[in-house]
Amino acid sequence: MKASDFVARYLQARGVTHVFELVGGMITHLLDSISNCGQIIIVSCHHEQAAAFAAEGHARISGVPGIALATSGPGATNLLTAIGSCYFDSIPAVFITGQVNTHELKRSRPIRQLGFQETDIISMVTPICKSAVQVERAVDLPIALEHAFRLALEGRQGPCLVDLPMDVQSESMDDAVVDGVINIVRQHAVLGPRETSPSAHVEGNGELLRQEFQSLLQEIEQAEKPLLLMGGGCASPSNRQAARQIADLLAIPVVHSLMGVDVLPADNPLRVGFIGSYGNRWANKALGASDLLIVLGSRLDIRQTGSDLQSFCEGKQIWQIDVDQAEMGVRVQSQHQLCCSIQAVALHLAALVATAQMRHPQWLEQIEALRHQFPAVNEYAVEPGELNPIEVLQILSDLTPSPCYYITDVGQHQMWAAQSLAFSKSDRFLTSGGMGAMGFGLPAAIGAAFTDPEATTLLISGDGSFQLNIQELETIKRNHLNLKIVLFNNHCHGMVRQFQESYFEGKLQSTVEGYSAPDFVAVSTPYGLPASRLEREASTEQALNWILGLDGPGLLEVSLSVKSKVYPKLAFGRRFGEMEPEAKPRAMEST
Repeated sequence: MKASDFVARYLQARGVTHVFELVGGMITHLLDSISNCGQIIIVSCHHEQAAAFAAEGHARISGVPGIALATSGPGATNLLTAIGSCYFDSIPAVFITGQVNTHELKRSRPIRQLGFQETDIISMVTPICKSAVQVERAVDLPIALEHAFRLALEGRQGPCLVDLPMDVQSESMDDAVVDGVINIVRQHAVLGPRETSPSAHVEGNGELLRQEFQSLLQEIEQAEKPLLLMGGGCASPSNRQAARQIADLLAIPVVHSLMGVDVLPADNPLRVGFIGSYGNRWANKALGASDLLIVLGSRLDIRQTGSDLQSFCEGKQIWQIDVDQAEMGVRVQSQHQLCCSIQAVALHLAALVATAQMRHPQWLEQIEALRHQFPAVNEYAVEPGELNPIEVLQILSDLTPSPCYYITDVGQHQMWAAQSLAFSKSDRFLTSGGMGAMGFGLPAAIGAAFTDPEATTLLISGDGSFQLNIQELETIKRNHLNLKIVLFNNHCHGMVRQFQESYFEGKLQSTVEGYSAPDFVAVSTPYGLPASRLEREASTEQALNWILGLDGPGLLEVSLSVKSKVYPKLAFGRRFGEMEPEAKPRAMEST
């Protein structure tokens, strides 16, 4: 059996249903073998970055590692941004790159390149991968692939890369050995959401953890204003159910970071809202007033805490619970640090809490009063005749059937969506967090749409981000995906423009001056997508019903003012909870 045939059979045994790629000479063996196996759908994209983001979107929904293929040289280097995105946001993925023949590798010779398109991709990706290996013998391929899949899924999940020289792909492997390996994988490989087993954590630290959680429950009872902060670690397919169980067992109000904003549905009485730099005003006020903060699966970066750590921590006990020990106390010196999986937390709490009852109802009432005092729809300053994007998104989430996979790009629209969408229990929210990559949205939505064709996949994008991977409209049309695009067009790079207005005396180089966007409705026509434009508030519901009712893909452009802003916003250099526009920043943002 050819080694590339083994790769195809291994991926199939591992539960892989889709691979995303852009064809190139050094992956032709792999594509031929995967095509011949007949069980895996090959999704051809128009840029390797898009293929990689699509694999990430697929993994975020399915829990099975996303697979993207790229040829050597520019193909491999075009994967880098999406690999980093998977690494920073803890998304399991296996990237497979083609490479020149082993006899064309320069190895340690002091030359720049020997083979055509030869590129040392291993050195480039090592800082942003859990594992990166080059396989120089077909006999080593089973171990390399198994290691990559296992590592991608265990502990804090993330990407791995396997680099395969062309001659290794075509090398023969013993059929009996291949059959034995595949049978073992089928019998023992545990996939996706079931991969993480809490038993190992419980066996190793059982009694110590039990005592810690007893102390935590006691502190919750003694606190007046406790909060649970759910981060991105709670949002993965493998952790969502356990995270929701923890919220039920602790029975205290829950705030969410950007990456965990969809964990609790809008109708859950414990759900408070979105916190951080552009968080809901009432949620940030509740976080500032809390006297006990339990942080679950969040690294507490500056976008959550603001720049004034002293005021963020003031008056509260902080518990930090994370599967990654390295994240403990990096920025915030929490009083209690527990390194364990979210599943282990759920198991211990279930053993300690006989019946979950709502705790601190008066505190929850205070938060609800704040929510009514500072509704999100009032934060956007609407000029006469202008659409309010918060209101548009609220109507959109009311009209959209569940399950819906909401995907955003990066920019103002991303924050409006996090502030205002009302998620059901089966909805998902996918966005680029740690990398903050413009161009993420369209290809990630493609990956999500392939995962569940029956669900509605809804991309919320902006004119700036959308243009980075606009070529993938052809991928959507060719595959007739159930993917709807709501494109907010404010004719500028709005987030950076807002930054320039605060710190550069209103000089708008490259955000307004030197920037342009096409007529997106007109652009959609040659791609074969139906498109329309929303310009007046009176027709909002009609326009949204139009795009949601399409049989297949479509685009709705929403026209906004070039002066659009995202409020509220933490005022940089001020105490946590002081927010623009009422409070002015005292220092320039550092990130």
